[in-house]
Amino acid sequence: MNAKLTILLATLAVTLSAQAETQIADKVVRAKIAGIDVIAYPTGVEDVVTFRGSFPAGDSFAPETNLAVPTLVGEMLDKGTTKQDKFAIAQKLENIGANIDFSVGGVMLEFDGKCLRKDFPLVISLLAEQLRMPAFSEDEFGKLKKQLAGNLQRAMESTDFRADQAFSEKVFPKGHPNYTPPIKEFLAAIDAAKLDELRKFHSEYYGPAQATLVAVGDLDIEPLKAEVAKAFEGWTGGKPRPEFPKAKPPADRHEDVVSMADKPNVSVILGQATGLKYSDPDSLALRVGTAILGRGFTGRLMATVRDKEGLTYGIGSGLSDDSIVDGEWRITANFAPQLLDKGMDSTKRELDSWYKDGVTAAELERVKSALIGTFKVGMATTDGLSNALLESVHRGYDVNWLDEYPKRVAALTLPEVNAAIKKHLAPDKMTVIKAGSVPMPLNRG
Repeated sequence: MNAKLTILLATLAVTLSAQAETQIADKVVRAKIAGIDVIAYPTGVEDVVTFRGSFPAGDSFAPETNLAVPTLVGEMLDKGTTKQDKFAIAQKLENIGANIDFSVGGVMLEFDGKCLRKDFPLVISLLAEQLRMPAFSEDEFGKLKKQLAGNLQRAMESTDFRADQAFSEKVFPKGHPNYTPPIKEFLAAIDAAKLDELRKFHSEYYGPAQATLVAVGDLDIEPLKAEVAKAFEGWTGGKPRPEFPKAKPPADRHEDVVSMADKPNVSVILGQATGLKYSDPDSLALRVGTAILGRGFTGRLMATVRDKEGLTYGIGSGLSDDSIVDGEWRITANFAPQLLDKGMDSTKRELDSWYKDGVTAAELERVKSALIGTFKVGMATTDGLSNALLESVHRGYDVNWLDEYPKRVAALTLPEVNAAIKKHLAPDKMTVIKAGSVPMPLNRG
């Protein structure tokens, strides 16, 4: 090895070591500005700022008169404001290569965007304008209702969409943030919605009461604070996030078929509500154990059901929708109709073996290492870091959780993981959803 290469490698090692020792929480600047919880994290990325945020205005807060109102309000945010129409805003963003996007979940209204450092004042002012003073134009509202209805009707042709909708409707009670109402009900609500309902919801739920704004990248902290204060000055209202009752564990097994003609694949979901939030004891242990069963190509399901037996192109397992409320555990898979029965038998065999016999020490060490590596790689991007910071808030953690996560994963023991699997799951009581061209059962009489 030549001298220059030796020096280069030594320098790189020192740099990586220093970065590894740097605590994320130590670099976070957090302040309450205009009622908003602002979390800023300067990085070495030049010129680019990534931001995202949220506040409680999701579908769970829909008025009894119309369950589509929160979604419709969120979708109207980029359709113009009382100061300028949507084309003027879009042109301003396009001219500087920036973007602002909105989405409505079960609990939170979320927003995110990206811009150059020099353009942050303009972009944050546009974000504030869209959140605070949407125009609620009658013309745009009519177009939106047709667009959303059309999107949902097209989505109903997807086996994955139909399976997911049926699963959420079955395992979560009505009123739970993870419950998905029947599509026909949502379509009827869209059609019946009135602009006055949207205006009322906006006035009641949009505000800084429990709003968070995360900014990551090339930040100048004091000017950033000043721009946020200027953009959101005088904004009031909003509501704190309530505690939602947890879903009950499954009492017995359910199997539903969503029949869809002429589909080349059957989408399958096998799972249950866990009763666990991300921050609950055992949640991390169950997450790691589940990764051993079905994370990527190294999980047991892919290794056996796909690679060894050739029964599917895709299968995996995971926990989800548990950042704010208790979530779900599921296996998802796609099978050709003629391979459905064999695929289900193989999947259930792997599930039962994993549940009864547990995971091995070698599997646990491999997956812990993989999860820690994936986490650290994600923290190296402004998108990944901003998302992780916001998720920490959603999960009820302080930002130092991001420094603790790798340590907590590394500290998990084999007994902890196997005990969490048995404590919180019940394979014989799980819900099974099959969506697609499901073959009729053979007549064995």
